[in-house]
Amino acid sequence: MIRLALIRHGHTAWNRQGRIQGRTDVPLDAEAEAQLARLTLPDDWRAAMLWSSPLQRATRTATLLAGRPPKTDPALTEMDWGDWEGQEGAVLRADPSSGYRDIEDWGWDFRPPKGETPAELRARLLPWAQDLREDAVAVCHIGIMRVLMALATGWNFKGPAPFQIKRNRLFVITISDDIWTTADTPIKLRERAS
Repeated sequence: MIRLALIRHGHTAWNRQGRIQGRTDVPLDAEAEAQLARLTLPDDWRAAMLWSSPLQRATRTATLLAGRPPKTDPALTEMDWGDWEGQEGAVLRADPSSGYRDIEDWGWDFRPPKGETPAELRARLLPWAQDLREDAVAVCHIGIMRVLMALATGWNFKGPAPFQIKRNRLFVITISDDIWTTADTPIKLRERAS
């Protein structure tokens, strides 16, 4: 049995503008850098293997929180949003011709134009997760977290998710053989000692 703690990267300018980032390598903004510099992993997670997406917003978040660089893996790269990348979700939602759907209405097989489905994301994440041999922290993206949390909760991307992903929290999944479960309550990051 291993535990996998997921953390969403800090804010970027695109997050604050409501723009879809996907694989675009947008850095953390100054406010996020300052906030993350004041936080750290809970004590019982400090020695865990540290992973992150190779995108700079995730690697920088991991380094700030853990005080060491993470090991990166392309499997943890955010989902490919295709033609919707860089656009504002609210603008797409308001345009019926865009084909935009909120992710809660996708199912596993919905594909943004020229993008990636949750099922394809699952196919690249499962080998990475199944190769873990020790407790790990993974700093990643909301799309990655949704897929991994869906595997642990049975959510199928139809209707509201049984979890709400917030920043500065560890979402812990326990993997025992092929059985995935998740803790009911995420663990808040702690303030760094002054």
